[in-house]
Amino acid sequence: MGQESPEPRESDDSQDFASMIDFHPYRDRFEPHHRIPPEPRSRESILAELGAMAEEEDRMGDAGRVSGSIYHGGHDHYRFLTEAYGLFAHVNVLQRDMYPSATKLEGEIVAMTASLLHGGAVSEHHPGEEVCGVVTFGGTESLINPMLVYRERGRVEKGIDAPEVIIPVTAHVALQKAAHMLGIKLLQAPVRDDWRADVDWMRDHVTPNTVAIVGSAGNYPHGLIDPIEEMSALALEHDLGFHVDGCMGGFILPWAERLGYPIPTFDFRLPGVTSISADTHKFGYALKGTSVLLYRNSTLRRYQYFSYPDWPGGIYMSPGLSGSRSGGVVAAAWAAMLSLGEQGYLEIAERIFETAATILTGVAAIPELEVFGDPTFIIAFRGRGIDIYHVNDFLISKGWRLNALQLPPGLHFCVTRPNTADGVAEAFVADLRDAVEYAKTPGLGPARSGALYGLGGSPEGNEALDMLFAAALDAMYDVVP
Repeated sequence: MGQESPEPRESDDSQDFASMIDFHPYRDRFEPHHRIPPEPRSRESILAELGAMAEEEDRMGDAGRVSGSIYHGGHDHYRFLTEAYGLFAHVNVLQRDMYPSATKLEGEIVAMTASLLHGGAVSEHHPGEEVCGVVTFGGTESLINPMLVYRERGRVEKGIDAPEVIIPVTAHVALQKAAHMLGIKLLQAPVRDDWRADVDWMRDHVTPNTVAIVGSAGNYPHGLIDPIEEMSALALEHDLGFHVDGCMGGFILPWAERLGYPIPTFDFRLPGVTSISADTHKFGYALKGTSVLLYRNSTLRRYQYFSYPDWPGGIYMSPGLSGSRSGGVVAAAWAAMLSLGEQGYLEIAERIFETAATILTGVAAIPELEVFGDPTFIIAFRGRGIDIYHVNDFLISKGWRLNALQLPPGLHFCVTRPNTADGVAEAFVADLRDAVEYAKTPGLGPARSGALYGLGGSPEGNEALDMLFAAALDAMYDVVP
């Protein structure tokens, strides 16, 4: 096998969960603070402490061994964006009378994104309509806001007071959060043999209460593009809202198409598409905390607005879920798009798709692994006759951080710019082959990285997971005693 493997171990679900993430690795190095210190601390010492943590935490991402998460990875790029951020870090973009720059920056971010996603095609199939949008604080808001829009459109225009939305089972979990918050019933369509949404199932489950359908381009688990063209036809047939979740793919798939890859049409060229989300803080290479949400027309966008004229604090209005927002992340997103330009985006995309092809070829050549569907920039796979989480255990021991999937169990590698460095893809494939050999070792016991996934799928298991998740979220805000 050529590589030493992790030691087999007994597993206890709660202990595994507690040991998977150490929320307090600095407990013995830096002083914990339970109150504001009586005396001010020097800026130099504060920056030194933060710098030490940042340097350690960047090592894995800088080595190109992380799936997703770190999309650009260039520290010169981040320093430039941080400089742009710093000029507007203190700015509240709600206060446009003080900071009209926010109108220029957000308007241009929306316009550039609409151009990338063929917003101009709307006038061809819907004369008189024009794509518009908003900048949000991330992909979650870019999924919650359109669900609000389609709920309100259904209520106002069709009298629907028990709204339903049909999504693929592979759609992003933020839609579950949106449904929970907004009182929307979600129907989850299964996937076909190609792991993409079953549009026939969706068609059979449209009811008078259906206000929208959702498709992914590409979806988070497997990176696949749902049958968006078929779904567009379904939306037109029943006058439904149709949101395309391009949070993952919106800023990478258009470049792939320009590079000659066979990317199916998923944007405003399709007449049934009424909204699209695309994350600038992913393959747009901006700082974390920005996304773009586009609508086919301004009537739809207005359904997400909130205004309240009778508050003693003054007249209040906001464009969506968020209230006060720092202008820093807006300035950084605008700066990222301009500084890269089409040439920069194309060059990075070309290397990403070449790297993904190398990884895909390597995975497909291992008989014990099966690739999900026909992927592009996210390579997802599962085991054949082996526990894929044992594979993950081994990869973790070699310094890799992949994303673990469930229902069915699998792993995915979302290829980003740091992964395109020379030798990274080849090193991953070599370690993956060794990981598969390790997973075939008799008597390994339960996989450490699979402890949580084995709990789901039943009311009792889900209840146990809810307790563990709550404990983890509590721990994220604990201070070392």
